[in-house]
This record gives sequence, structure tokens and C-alpha cells, in this order.
Amino acid sequence: MFYLGLDLGKKHDHTAIAIVEKRGSALLVRHLERVALGTPYTAVVARIGEIVQGMGQWVVVVDGTGVGEPVVDALRRAGLGCEITAVTITGGERESRRGSVCSVPKRDLIAGLQMAMEEGELRVARRLREAGALLKELLNVRVTAGLAMGNVRIGADGYGEHDDLVIALALACWRARRRENGFGGQRLPGI
Repeated sequence: MFYLGLDLGKKHDHTAIAIVEKRGSALLVRHLERVALGTPYTAVVARIGEIVQGMGQWVVVVDGTGVGEPVVDALRRAGLGCEITAVTITGGERESRRGSVCSVPKRDLIAGLQMAMEEGELRVARRLREAGALLKELLNVRVTAGLAMGNVRIGADGYGEHDDLVIALALACWRARRRENGFGGQRLPGI
């Protein structure tokens, strides 16, 4: 089973794609990609279509926050033949679901990624072209507490880096680590 995490950007942030293959309890990062700045979302949808037309079963997990909703709709209209899971990334306290969209706190996405790394579940091949960029992003992700009402901010903002690849990977890992399929599509065998 392959899980494709898609973090959308356009002008200032890259659209990032991370592909994770789940083999038993192992999560194997098979592909990392930053789409060129300014790439139209129609081209991003076409790129995702190219990827998932390959072998195996696919789940596409999309950051549905902000501009993500129309891209999720475009992916669903594209008839990719796989589950499309829309995730709204929040600063909230707990996961929730409204219709076909799941809301997940950013801290849970990052914590799940961190846990997969610490437990040795996640393996990233060094030969991947963007592996170095992913490592740099992982090292730059910070948790900072705000002064107003205990606000917490998670990201690489202010550290000279983006967290696009980290978010794409976190989305793919979040979905791959779920046993049940409650968000966004048809029930697939083994989930």
C-alpha cells in the first residue's frame, strides 16, 4: 500500500509530495518531490495522476487547509481510482471529522512523524534527491509558545526554511498509521 502526502504551496512555498510504502509496520519513504514554485494546481493534479497510475494501491492525503479544498475537489473529479483523504491542519486539541474532511492538529501530525522515527518505523533512503532537504526541514521544525493565551506554533518559520516536505511526509505517515478508514473515501482492503 502506498500513501502519497501532498502539501500545497504555490508562490512562496513549494507544493511537496512524499510517498510512503507501508510494509508490515515499516514505513518506507519511496519518493520526495518539491514542485516548482508557481506551478498551477491543475498541473499538480495531473502530476498526482501520473504517480498513482503506477502499480499498487494508493491513498492520497491532501492538506485541505486554505486553498486545498478546490484542489481536493479537482483530485476527486480526476477519477484517480484511489482514496483521497482531505486533512485540514489545525491548531486545535483533538482530531475531528466533518463529512469527508478530517481536522488534525499540526502537533499530532508532527508528533506522529517523530514517533515513527523514534520507533524505527520510518526509513528514508539517502539516495532520494530531496532527502537532504527533508533532513534540513526536520532539524528546523520548532515548537514555540506564544504569550497570548498559551498559543503554540509549530513549524520552520523564522528559521530560514520551509516545512513543506515535513508536512507532506507527516500527512502520508498519519494516514498509513491509521487502522480504520474513516476519512475520505472507499474502504480499502487491509485498512
